[in-house]
Amino acid sequence: MRVFAVVVNWNGGESNLACIESLAAQGLARGQLVFVDNGSSDGSLELVRERCEGVAILENAGNLGFGEASNRGALHALERGAQAVLFVNNDVVLPAGVLARLVEELEREPRRGIVGPRVVYMDEPERIWAAGGALTWRQNLSTLRGHGRPDGPAWRASGAVDYIVGCAMLVRSEVLERVGLFDPTFFAYMEDVDLCLRAAAQGWGVHLVGDVAARHASSSATGGGYSPRRKYMTALNSVWFMKRHARPAHWLRFLLFDVASLPFAWVVGLFRGRATGVAAKAAGILAGLRGRRVTAEAIREGASWMW
Repeated sequence: MRVFAVVVNWNGGESNLACIESLAAQGLARGQLVFVDNGSSDGSLELVRERCEGVAILENAGNLGFGEASNRGALHALERGAQAVLFVNNDVVLPAGVLARLVEELEREPRRGIVGPRVVYMDEPERIWAAGGALTWRQNLSTLRGHGRPDGPAWRASGAVDYIVGCAMLVRSEVLERVGLFDPTFFAYMEDVDLCLRAAAQGWGVHLVGDVAARHASSSATGGGYSPRRKYMTALNSVWFMKRHARPAHWLRFLLFDVASLPFAWVVGLFRGRATGVAAKAAGILAGLRGRRVTAEAIREGASWMW
């Protein structure tokens, strides 16, 4: 199976180099590595151009978001005969043999459309970042399976999941051609969940390959964890995700478990240093209900008192 890897960068610094080298070590030719830069200003594009000869580089004039930039890389790959596209965050490293194992599982079933490894923390590989994802329609709509827990047999089992996280996701080209690419209007966050649900709705399997792991320095581009910018984006996109996929019962659960709990979460956040993050989440939900979208301008440094 001919695989291309797509790496999106926005001011990712030297982390790009480790990511690209780990992909080359999977047996991919340099021309099968597609590096998409979202208007970086930290010198990371120049560093990749200098240190990663032969890698295909696509330059965007500004920050188009993860979805649109990934789509540009995917189209580049599809035009050159890719049979599958591996989407990889630039803060992810794949140990040797991971891609071969993912390809093996993708080829095992003709209707298996999307696969991914379990993901562990870069600096604490004994802890799980995500073993696939599950939709709950409650807080944040979904949950990363095993998030923060010790790695172990429960998370190393392979099988169907609701979605594969976009930081390390191998997608059959036929899925991208028939189901479509990432929805770029999400900009960042929830586009991976949306793609997996759209694929599953058309009968494509979404499968965790738990016996191999990627290492991830999570959310480095947006501050990670409970950062206000990240909470704003995920909350706003959750509303748009609901508009596309939710039934009335899902809306009720979202309102009860996510929206109604915000005052309590804010009080708790005061004691944990997370009150601004809760406020950003509330602002994101309100913006989504008002029909706004995540944009580069909205999340730039200083665009809000919260970031």
